[in-house]
Amino acid sequence: MSELPPNGNQDDLPDPLDPFDEIIAEAQTSAADAAGDRDPDLAVIEAGSRTLRTQGGAPQADVPTRPADPEVDKALREVEAELATRWGETKLEPSVDRIAALMDVLGDPQRSYPSIHITGTNGKTSTARMVEALLGAFDLRTGRYTSPHVQSITERISLDGAPISAERFIETYEDIKAYVEMVDGMQEYRLSFFEVLTGMAYAAFSDAPVDVAVVEVGMGGSWDATNVIDGDVAVVTPIDLDHTDRLGETTGEIAAEKGGIIKQDATVILAQQPVDAAQVLLKKAVEVDATVAREGLEFGVVARQVAVGGQMVTLRGLGGEYPEVYLPLHGPYQAHNAAVALAAVEAFFGVGSQRPDPLDIDTVRKAFAAVSSPGRLEVVRRSPTVVLDAAHNPAGARATAEAVGEAFDFSRLIGVVGASGDKNVRGLLEAFEPIFAEVVVTQNSSHRAMDADELAAIAVEVFGDDRVQVEPRLPDALEAAVTLAEEEGEFAGGAVLVTGSVITVGEARLLLGKG
Repeated sequence: MSELPPNGNQDDLPDPLDPFDEIIAEAQTSAADAAGDRDPDLAVIEAGSRTLRTQGGAPQADVPTRPADPEVDKALREVEAELATRWGETKLEPSVDRIAALMDVLGDPQRSYPSIHITGTNGKTSTARMVEALLGAFDLRTGRYTSPHVQSITERISLDGAPISAERFIETYEDIKAYVEMVDGMQEYRLSFFEVLTGMAYAAFSDAPVDVAVVEVGMGGSWDATNVIDGDVAVVTPIDLDHTDRLGETTGEIAAEKGGIIKQDATVILAQQPVDAAQVLLKKAVEVDATVAREGLEFGVVARQVAVGGQMVTLRGLGGEYPEVYLPLHGPYQAHNAAVALAAVEAFFGVGSQRPDPLDIDTVRKAFAAVSSPGRLEVVRRSPTVVLDAAHNPAGARATAEAVGEAFDFSRLIGVVGASGDKNVRGLLEAFEPIFAEVVVTQNSSHRAMDADELAAIAVEVFGDDRVQVEPRLPDALEAAVTLAEEEGEFAGGAVLVTGSVITVGEARLLLGKG
């Protein structure tokens, strides 16, 4: 039985945990060597930079740490190691045959609850978190499945707004393991890493049980592993060019793949889209008799203004206006994500079709005020300010750059960029060029990471040689960036933005003491 996808090789398998563990161990050793018997719990923070001491910043979001119990941690690592032997998330064979077979032997757990299915290019995870918060505020038990994770694999599967425990993650894997192996033996290729996790999520939601599942696609839509559900509500966040080698060369072609989540008689919530993408999605909706609500027409953002720690927005939903809603996230794009999330939840409750009244405004306000989105313009340190953002394609980078200019008043912003080799890195850097005084290029521990020197060569073409510094190790890159940000003085408004990849952001978050 082949372990590899067509034309695949072992380099395409997901990373084991060891590379980043080695970084942390090396940082701890360095700190210990430099400071003798200094408290080892401070080692990771100090490895990031001698200046990253202040515990200020936004409250820590719901990103779980490693289990405190050594036995549980060992068991979780064993599960992660087993999952890491499977195809990685970037190796795809466009088919839902394997995941459908797994669902069949599990008794189709994904049919035991209604679902809201979310696709698009950018904004999927933030939108999913907002949808989850709204549903939870209306006393529904939720399950949320998102990817990739920032720090812990358990983040991907949430119940009632919080990642499942390591113990429950392990139990879920053990519960379905025999069925996974059964399907492996029936198929030409084994189930992939993402397919097994999807099966775990759907099984965990059924076992809970949840009242509604909020599911983010991994990639595309029609052949994505998540697409064995029939979402009552299908959400399409803004579509842009990404994964063009797999999804298509134009936004219209990409929309054709993502539109595969639109099912018979569903309600479709469309964020603002390029014209060709909108045409494709509307045609798909007509073919399956789906009802469509479009941002800018049936719903949208009426007004917004910057507020401390986020923004104050007025949203127009399917049932009317929702004024003075505080959203503790930065940037115009997050306001648009909020409008999409609100419309999706209204549609789920039948607002605008079965019932004319809007949702309770106080409950909506309470839900949005509690939203967090780790790694999305997340402030993790002060003096100087260090911000993490997982933008990894040009469209995401442009949105982040706009949001930084609006939400912060930095006098000097230093970028730390570590990107994946399969991304449009030049476009990413060009989007950040206007806001970065200088950029420190680095690489994360993933085998997909672009080599720091290769990234630097592109950065020099975009920024010029005098604005680019190369630090292959992320701890060194963080320290170098903080030093550059402090050149104007401690209180001069210098800051650091770490970006380019979810993996880079997750590793920086851990180095900076958040987890």
